[in-house]
Amino acid sequence: MTMKRRLLPVAAVVLAGAAALPVAFAAPGSFASPDHPADAATFAASASASVTSASAPASARWGAVGHRMAAQAAVETLPGGMPDFFVEAKDQLIWLNPEPDRWRDRRYREMDEAWRYDHYIDLENIPDPAILEESTDRWDFFQRLLEAGVENPKVEVGFAPFAALELYQRLEATFARWRGEEDPEVRRWLEERIVNDAGVLGHFVTDLSQPHHTTIHFNGWDEAQVPNPEGYTTDSGIHARFESRFVQTHLGYDDVRPRVGGEARVFEDARTSIFAYVRYSNSKVEELYRIDRDHGFGPETPPDPVSVNFAADRIAAGAEMLRDLWWSAWVGSEPSS
Repeated sequence: MTMKRRLLPVAAVVLAGAAALPVAFAAPGSFASPDHPADAATFAASASASVTSASAPASARWGAVGHRMAAQAAVETLPGGMPDFFVEAKDQLIWLNPEPDRWRDRRYREMDEAWRYDHYIDLENIPDPAILEESTDRWDFFQRLLEAGVENPKVEVGFAPFAALELYQRLEATFARWRGEEDPEVRRWLEERIVNDAGVLGHFVTDLSQPHHTTIHFNGWDEAQVPNPEGYTTDSGIHARFESRFVQTHLGYDDVRPRVGGEARVFEDARTSIFAYVRYSNSKVEELYRIDRDHGFGPETPPDPVSVNFAADRIAAGAEMLRDLWWSAWVGSEPSS
């Protein structure tokens, strides 16, 4: 089976840029997007030319705006029954949302290789859609993809839904331990573990609200695999232009927060809910490309309301899902009577 392969440059600019990455790797203009094979040479040249500044912090103006907005909206809309220590960690939860992007550093190849495939899933590259739901875990998923003819599943498909599910389960398990722990010092340690895992979970959940992270069309419409009669852009820069520069230039928190509404849900089956969330995000791929064609996601032009609404809706969807997963993990950790 021949598939488009992702060769991921180390910097991941997700939803609104990668905060705290080395400056040479964080500038959106350095390469078209974080996921494009054609960017590997540009990336390598940029990294080679910038060795002396590789440990310098990225410019503040390229902070992970979309990730942070989603995390802020998630924590601010939690039900009142959430533990105080969790709500009081609001600033830390917001700060942690971009954390996995900060790990994207080619100086640490083993670390990067372990995490780089958790930022996306190319649903169209799964030969049988049922493989996702039927797989018991990421490695069963990997094996089933191999058996279905996918040559390199980690690259050609990715693991993002499993990254979210694994962190959700770890969060629920640690909440359960916290509930039953009597030693105050151990409870504090567990609280630190909970906040860290909840913050990192937020990254993968909000990644998956961005349709580019669910599709083979992650860097422009892939005409090699899918016909393009509608004339959608094949520009490899659309990924970073939409999630980074457009969001940063034209969206504010006030665009996102009012869209995060309703009562927090308790998922009876987080796995099913996460997979459904991913598929819904993927259903927005063509709408994203249609809006880009008809209205644009240009940071240099006045904001088009249709474009702003779409981007804000996607960030808000990530915030709602994150809030509901946090809440479900807490409720689900309560001992059965």
